[in-house]
Parts: sequence; structure tokens; C-alpha cells
Amino acid sequence: QVQLVESGGGLVQTGGSLRLSCAASRLTFGSYVMGWFRQAPGKEREFVAAISWSGGSTYYASSVEERFTISRDNAKNMVYLQMDSLKPEDTAIYFCAASSNINMIKNKIVDFWGKGTLVTVSA
Repeated sequence: QVQLVESGGGLVQTGGSLRLSCAASRLTFGSYVMGWFRQAPGKEREFVAAISWSGGSTYYASSVEERFTISRDNAKNMVYLQMDSLKPEDTAIYFCAASSNINMIKNKIVDFWGKGTLVTVSA
């Protein structure tokens, strides 16, 4: 059974940084586009960032562009989300996801989800 396990969430002050990690297992990792989503209380889950199979292409929601950086290490089956200049509106549960291609993941068509990690940004 495929597993995506997120870690690295926590409480941080406005302007601070966090690095989220997602460990994938039982997955042909290099065959999947990987991404991050988030869901704030009372809101729908939204796309945050995605990275192509090779890592050569990245995509971001406009709300996080130039503050967040997605990366992957195919040798370790890991995907990361470096979050800088955090704002209170970034507070959410962050989910790792795997999908077949970029267009699908940007439209929340996902093959596998992690269970999420909570990020709280205090004002």
C-alpha cells in the first residue's frame, strides 16, 4: 500500500520559515508528479505547489509564489516544501500528493494523498 507521510509542520511566527518533508513508500516515485496542497479551517483544499517527475519544472499557486519552494530527491523518495516569509493566512493542514501529470494535480486529480501536517503561523 502506497504511503505518503508528511513531517515538519509546527508553530512559527509571521515572517518565519518552515520546511515540510514528505516520505513516499511503495511508490514508483520517479513516475509521479508530486505536489503540496493545503486546507485551512472551513475552506476547501487548495493547490500550493507541484514538481515534475525529474524536478526540472515547478508550479506554484500565486499566493505562495516567490515565498515557497518545492523540491524532490528521487534517490530518497522525498519531496520538500520550503516555506519562507510565512503569513497567518498560510495557516493550514498541508498535504503531500502524487499524481500522473501536472494538469491533473493542479486540478486536484490525485492518485495518492498523505494525511497532512499542521502549520500554524502566529500574528
